[in-house]
Amino acid sequence: MSAAKRLEKPAEARTLVMVSAAHLVSHFHHLVFIALFPLLKQRFGVDYVELGLAVTLYNIVTALVQTPMGVAVDRFGPRRVLVAGLLLGGLSYVSVGIAPSYPGMLVCAVTTGLANAVYHPANYALLGAAIAPERVGRAFSIHTFSGFFGGALAPAVMIGLSSQFSLNTALIVAGLFAVVVAVPLLAARGLDHVMDVHASPGASTQGFTTRALLTPAILGLTAFFTLLSLSTGAIQAYSVPALNQLFDVSFRIASIALSCFLMATALGVLAGGVIADRTRRHADVAAIGFAITAGLTFIVGSIDLGAILLVGTMTLIGFLGGMIMPSRDMLVRAAAPPGAAGRVFGIVTTGFNIGGTVGPMLGGWIMDHGLPRWIFYSSAGFMAATVLLAIVSDRRTRQRAALHAAE
Repeated sequence: MSAAKRLEKPAEARTLVMVSAAHLVSHFHHLVFIALFPLLKQRFGVDYVELGLAVTLYNIVTALVQTPMGVAVDRFGPRRVLVAGLLLGGLSYVSVGIAPSYPGMLVCAVTTGLANAVYHPANYALLGAAIAPERVGRAFSIHTFSGFFGGALAPAVMIGLSSQFSLNTALIVAGLFAVVVAVPLLAARGLDHVMDVHASPGASTQGFTTRALLTPAILGLTAFFTLLSLSTGAIQAYSVPALNQLFDVSFRIASIALSCFLMATALGVLAGGVIADRTRRHADVAAIGFAITAGLTFIVGSIDLGAILLVGTMTLIGFLGGMIMPSRDMLVRAAAPPGAAGRVFGIVTTGFNIGGTVGPMLGGWIMDHGLPRWIFYSSAGFMAATVLLAIVSDRRTRQRAALHAAE
């Protein structure tokens, strides 16, 4: 029986499919330019720092407007805002595909960053309103998996389209993908009238100001999320050209390795959910998983593994990286005071945007200075720092819990 059928209610299943498809698009769109970096560099005559600027702009815009987008979701309805985001992102890629240029790429990065800010507030509002509490956990899991699946598809699809047709065609198809996904949501006007009858009226965050939530444990977890973004972002953005320069790995093989890395990350998320349900030692799971991942990443940057071992190692790195994500989220839940989990998640996940802003420029600087090995070495270093922060943050959370219990 499929995951959708296990939701039992057809209306819930339809909502889950539409929202998960939108999440797939968001992750796919995030990697469109990144997958095409070698071709864009040649086409526009720019260096990797200039290409990284587009990704940096994308993340800055997303970070700045994500909270206002949450307000827009509450005011205008999540379906309308989600459709608007899909259409904006889709038409942005279509436009740059019709008339590709470096300034157009930067404008597209800004508008797609704006579109990207829509997805999380709109998606979670729709799922929270339409899915019953006893099934919402599985719905969130499928939603997360679909996003990683979209990211796994992007490199192979974009490289394949550009090699078989053209760079222009690849960008236009990427844009039309979002438009197609927006069509059923346009027709699903009944979602505008769905009431969140499953909400818990007792949940309140009024007892906590934002400043009060900025505890050492939560700030540590924000740094933890930043390091997570930095450790995987360089691999996503620059592993293909780095492997080509280091070991003369073809762009095709390197792209396959990256796609396997991203696909395995998605599968690792599902496996990690089972592990997270069976243990309370979430910091240990995160630390052990990322320690092994750091070692494997260092090896990829040090040794010419050959095509088969390279793809296999990148797949294992992705799987272990995905496996720790549910435990990562459990660490955040443990750090959150009662009734304040939403705002705590909002605080710590800004780390993703911080890492997404700094990482592309850092990786571009590494590549432009002829140091492709340090794409992997820097990622391994960030992973090692993540291991230490996971342990420290968990210790602070346990100490705070012990103090509250003593009181």
